[in-house]
Amino acid sequence: MFENLTDKLSQTLRNVTGRGKLSEENIKDALKEVRMALLEADVALSVVKDFIDKVKVRSIGLEVMESLSPGQAFIKIVNQELVEVMGASNNELNLASQPPAVIMVAGLQGAGKTTSVAKLARFLKERYKKKVMVASVDVYRPAAIKQLETLAGEVDALFFPSSVDQKPIAIAEGAIADAKTKFADVVIIDTAGRLHIDNEMMSEIKSLHKAINPVETLFVVDSMTGQDAANTAKAFDDALPLTGVILTKADGDARGGAALSVRAITGKPIKFMGMGEKVDALEPFFPDRVASRILGMGDVLSLVEDAERKLDKKKADKLATKIRKGKSFDLNDMRDQFQQMRNMGGVASMLDKLPGMAGLSQAAESDVAEKMFGQMEAIICSMTPQERQFPSVISGSRKRRIASGSGTQIQDINRLLKQHKQMQKMMKKMSKKGGMKAMMRGMQGMMGPGGGMPPGGMPRM
Repeated sequence: MFENLTDKLSQTLRNVTGRGKLSEENIKDALKEVRMALLEADVALSVVKDFIDKVKVRSIGLEVMESLSPGQAFIKIVNQELVEVMGASNNELNLASQPPAVIMVAGLQGAGKTTSVAKLARFLKERYKKKVMVASVDVYRPAAIKQLETLAGEVDALFFPSSVDQKPIAIAEGAIADAKTKFADVVIIDTAGRLHIDNEMMSEIKSLHKAINPVETLFVVDSMTGQDAANTAKAFDDALPLTGVILTKADGDARGGAALSVRAITGKPIKFMGMGEKVDALEPFFPDRVASRILGMGDVLSLVEDAERKLDKKKADKLATKIRKGKSFDLNDMRDQFQQMRNMGGVASMLDKLPGMAGLSQAAESDVAEKMFGQMEAIICSMTPQERQFPSVISGSRKRRIASGSGTQIQDINRLLKQHKQMQKMMKKMSKKGGMKAMMRGMQGMMGPGGGMPPGGMPRM
């Protein structure tokens, strides 16, 4: 997420912290580099100018000049101003109304609106134990109605059926009435998207908003469109009383221009980020955590929250007890770890949230990396129970059989066994020291020397 911006800002800030003393001159040089990094990230010019002015005023004052570590003081200011420009704090959904609370979702076609509706339904169901109904008023695209019905089934939300011969207001009012009879807590209305903003679209959506009076009106925008995302959000905000923004495809956005421009241009908070195509890939937007990730400092708090929600605690406790008793970390345990990582969004998602791991997350981001872990699981599944428990029994003939069964090569088997030994050593260290540093060394060992892929390169696919 926002890799290009992270790389450029991290390098600039490393240069600043490397200086024993900061002067007005070298602060100006650093600010010039920060300005270029933000412009290259497609942050709106007005936002960049305001941001740089605020950092400059604070940096050239006593706050930095008289600090015991001026470089760190400068970084702190940049971090604080990044947080401020993105909205200072997380804005939760306001669902304090007579049930069902109505949420209206708007946006341009292709921004990920319908998928976001399903993600939001799942989020409310899992985090807040809400009973959610979804309905589509997109009478221009029958496929959109069908898509929402399919997604509603995936996220276990109630679906209110609609068809292209109905009026959008009639569908929405029918959904709200049906939700009352079924005691739903929340109704999410998926509105029609367009390829561009037009008067007809705005007139229709205004009438719909007036008829159903939603407690939340969320605008869904593709973060990969950069500052255009902020400008589009502004156009919608001029027509509708938006309460917040959902930023989609943030996991594929290397620049970050939308995240840094939307709040400043619209005055409306970013409430959620879409971090992938899966229906659970929706994160609340915390400006302080995102700023920390942009500056390469990670987001350990979100990682811990992910772990608490998504990891199988029984399996984790069982493994911890096993290691503490001095028993060996076997290949069954290794396969479980791969599955746990996948539950947390994959290796790239985890590394993106760990301090100083931005470079590793880029190496792990490709589909090839995910296929690599899938291949290793296939190899382990092709082994006998004895081989998984006691890898030392795997001879040359056994390797040939395993390779044939998993569709891989003998060198792939050797690579897996080598990585298992590295993880085994890591687990021993963790059982003795229990420290995060031991775990990080183990993860780096899995990724190979210098944060690359495992020794021998990527396996064949």
